[in-house]
Amino acid sequence: MADVDGLIERHLNRLRARHFISAEEEAAIRSLPDVPVQISAGTMLIRAGRRLENSTLLLDGFLSRYKDMANGRRQVTEVAVPGDFADLHSFALKRLDHDIAAMSDCTVATVSHEKLEDLTRTHPRLTRIYWFTTNLDAAIHREWELSLGQRSAEQRLAALICELQVRLGLIGMADESGYTLPLKQVHLSECVGLTPVHVNRMLRVLRERGLMSFSGARVTIHDLPGLRRLAEFDEGYLYLHPDPL
Repeated sequence: MADVDGLIERHLNRLRARHFISAEEEAAIRSLPDVPVQISAGTMLIRAGRRLENSTLLLDGFLSRYKDMANGRRQVTEVAVPGDFADLHSFALKRLDHDIAAMSDCTVATVSHEKLEDLTRTHPRLTRIYWFTTNLDAAIHREWELSLGQRSAEQRLAALICELQVRLGLIGMADESGYTLPLKQVHLSECVGLTPVHVNRMLRVLRERGLMSFSGARVTIHDLPGLRRLAEFDEGYLYLHPDPL
């Protein structure tokens, strides 16, 4: 397993990208997770309706929040990247209305709701910061709803690629040239509401336009400004510069 402290650093870097974190607050955060465990791609992590007493911190890999239809069609509503809490909202909800599964091999750690309850008393500022992250999740959901309702097929895919480039960039896992994305085209199709065949066609269109390519679990971005223009991507919904808490 990769260095645990190094993996938890991704979560801290995600927070530090938007908020000042003091040494005392960092120590409190580092004390939260239980021992990390590795799970394989395809593993069902959380099933809708199950009573939850822990929240899951993703340290490595990619998780999806999703809902299935009776006909087997799946809609992914958000992709969790390293450093994200996959279900911090379960602290308040206790039961989720959606499932969470591993899209790739992952390393995860649980944080008990009891520890989170203690954190609200001992570090109220961190409580507000974590509340911010659940509001950020809601903003991402709204942007995905815009994609599904109004963006064209190639715009949907371009917007997803742009969003992941920003979110992974915050933790040093992406730059303007691209990033590693160990997902299959079927995963992308479930994110953007298209068939895998349609996604394959749109990837070809984006490649032929000289904007990006996806091969061997690597997203290579050839023209980031052009990709953003095509998607009408505005990173404002990611709140990269929030008012200080």
